[in-house]
Amino acid sequence: MAEFGYAQLPVPGGGDAPTTPGHLADLASAIDPHLVQFVADQAERDSLYSEAPAHTVVSALDGTFWKKTSSSANEWATLWEPLPAFRPIELASGIGQSSENAPAIRLQGKKASLQGAVLKTDGTNFFGDAIKLGEVPDDCIPEQLRRFAGTCSLAGDTTDTACRVEVTGKTNATPGDIIVYYQVTAGTPWIDISGEYWLDN
Repeated sequence: MAEFGYAQLPVPGGGDAPTTPGHLADLASAIDPHLVQFVADQAERDSLYSEAPAHTVVSALDGTFWKKTSSSANEWATLWEPLPAFRPIELASGIGQSSENAPAIRLQGKKASLQGAVLKTDGTNFFGDAIKLGEVPDDCIPEQLRRFAGTCSLAGDTTDTACRVEVTGKTNATPGDIIVYYQVTAGTPWIDISGEYWLDN
């Protein structure tokens, strides 16, 4: 039996015995791994294709495309996915929203994006070390501590419009905390926590 194309599809020749059903089954089996499989969502993908061979491609209703990267494990690479929506952040006691953009987080793959600004509900300024602002959802907790620069108000006696924002990691005592450090004596009335960090090392 001859094999054609990059996929080496089996096609019977004139000298092959007339076993049409078997030949069609062989051809269908050879084509199947090269087809895009369709599912409703990731849960259905894992249910139906966790044991599929590597290079299997699956598409979900929302347009997400995955490619299987292992023949022995349920491991996939995301080729494309729609941009997820922002989710609210649980703010710490005494911390409130300070802008039209509520504090929120978006997780896309291994990258988390924070947005929004916060203030102290008692009207005082932020000043000092390790002030807890809130917590990220469990699936947004990084493996290790992450740091980035946040922006601050220019009002009053503020002389430094940047601060240090941290998201504690799984190796810290309290994973998932959003913490700010602002050490200019006058303090600052609000802090924008917009920034990005990676979950993995």
